Amino acid sequence: MKHFSSINPKFKLNGISYTKDQLCSLAVELAEKENFKKEIGSFLQDWLSNSPTLIVHTSGSTGTPKPMILQKQQMVNSALATGSFFNLKESDTALLCLPASYIAGKMMLVRALVLGLEIDFVEPSSNPLKEINKKYKFSAMVPMQVYNCLHNLHFIDTLIIGGAAVSLDLKEKLKSVSTHLFETYGMTETITHIAVKEIKSDSFKTLPNVTVSLDNRNCLVINAPKVSDVIITTNDVVKLITENEFKWLGRFDNIINSGGIKLNPEQIEAKLSDYIKTDFFVSSVPDPVLENKLVLLIEEEQKNEDIIAYLKKSTVFTSYEIPKEVYYISNFVRTESGKIQRTKTLELLKK
Repeated sequence: MKHFSSINPKFKLNGISYTKDQLCSLAVELAEKENFKKEIGSFLQDWLSNSPTLIVHTSGSTGTPKPMILQKQQMVNSALATGSFFNLKESDTALLCLPASYIAGKMMLVRALVLGLEIDFVEPSSNPLKEINKKYKFSAMVPMQVYNCLHNLHFIDTLIIGGAAVSLDLKEKLKSVSTHLFETYGMTETITHIAVKEIKSDSFKTLPNVTVSLDNRNCLVINAPKVSDVIITTNDVVKLITENEFKWLGRFDNIINSGGIKLNPEQIEAKLSDYIKTDFFVSSVPDPVLENKLVLLIEEEQKNEDIIAYLKKSTVFTSYEIPKEVYYISNFVRTESGKIQRTKTLELLKK
């Protein structure tokens, strides 16, 4: 029997142990539901099938979602690496509160099946801990969920946060939380995270059997033979510390050339987060003089205050880093996992 087909005897789903046949029957039952349980059932059916591969879809945060074929054994390897890094043991409790339609939710189930975790699932929502009164060793959330669960995070011992960057405002609010918090770095191509960092740290550390380097753009190159058959070259600009540690600086494909000056949106956004407490991002629009003009998009109704004049009084920003225009948008365009789709949101300005 293939490794990926077996079920760790300590595995439990919502408090119940299952043989493979019993889990197959449950998967069929769940797949017939009309809510989030359908996604869990469909994934379990795929996972328990005899096929050595399964199809997943990328999140679509940097483009159109696309299907990808993943090797189940590599998903097992990813689960083992996460278990080793976080010292997860058989019978540890875990909570699934992410959609099983994307890789992050799927891998929570794989970790439980492979490592023998006792995993419970709840409906994915903006506040998944609202009805929780049980302690869990391990879980995963997106930043929006973390923000809405601030008063209940004590129910989670170790929490990994992915899907989007954690804002400085949220980091400040998390300082008083007892939960062990980690930001993750990864993508569907690497079967979720290949590196993590403590919330208070500046640099990511790679999981076992993963090394990193730079290309000629100073973008991250990932060598993770246990989870990918090829070396992955990313568009993430980083500062390399060692082959197992790096600091993320921003996206190469987000860099704005404004009047010959190269601007990194993520670094500007890190500074702006001290001044703006709602969701926002910076981008550019065409300009006859600068070619690309730096603009700020804020997710809220129009405000009367002149934020540009306010920023000009600060000593934190260079003159190039101060947006030329501010646009207020009621609702940003997001993926199902909550990531802001910058390009599609920017297109709203044309309507």
